[in-house]
Amino acid sequence: MRLATQLTGEEYVRDRYWEKATLDRCPEHPEGGCGLRRHSPYPRARPAGTWVARYYCPTARVTFSLLPDFLASHLPGTLAEIEAVVAEVEAGETIEAVATRLRPEVQLPAAVRWVRRRIGYVRRALSVTPGLLPALFAGIELSLRAFAAVLRTSAVLAALRVRMPSYLMRIASPFGLRRWLRGSGVAVEPLQQRRGAERRGADP
Repeated sequence: MRLATQLTGEEYVRDRYWEKATLDRCPEHPEGGCGLRRHSPYPRARPAGTWVARYYCPTARVTFSLLPDFLASHLPGTLAEIEAVVAEVEAGETIEAVATRLRPEVQLPAAVRWVRRRIGYVRRALSVTPGLLPALFAGIELSLRAFAAVLRTSAVLAALRVRMPSYLMRIASPFGLRRWLRGSGVAVEPLQQRRGAERRGADP
């Protein structure tokens, strides 16, 4: 679930904001009476020192993670890190050049796929926005540069989360909160967070 905050990652860690994050009512039982209670938080790989608050509903036997606006969902790191990669390509660098510089530890084909995935993440997020917020974005170029000019911020994806909170559970990760099933072209229901630190997958 989205945790509305304008904090940066550094501020979030400094203030230990996961300890202050609260869930007023259970998403499964808004009428109450289910025994919703705070659960142990789990760590994120980046920014260093980040933890995500959780609540547990014993009636439904599910946990709810409170993901701050700056974090990517179902992917390590922040939305700003994803945007930074795409911004370099939009600035005129080739995908191969960006891949070589940012992922020198892997072979070029793997690094290129890593960059292309981030381009896809951003394009998916931007492409759904004009239909949901037509007054602001109808007919706009699907680029970070164009959206940043309208929103007057360089943190485009985090700013869009603020403007469309009711849609996030229907939009695929890492911008939205639905898990993207790689290779299938569809978004699926979010999985329960496993105990312990987030797993490092093939897309760090």
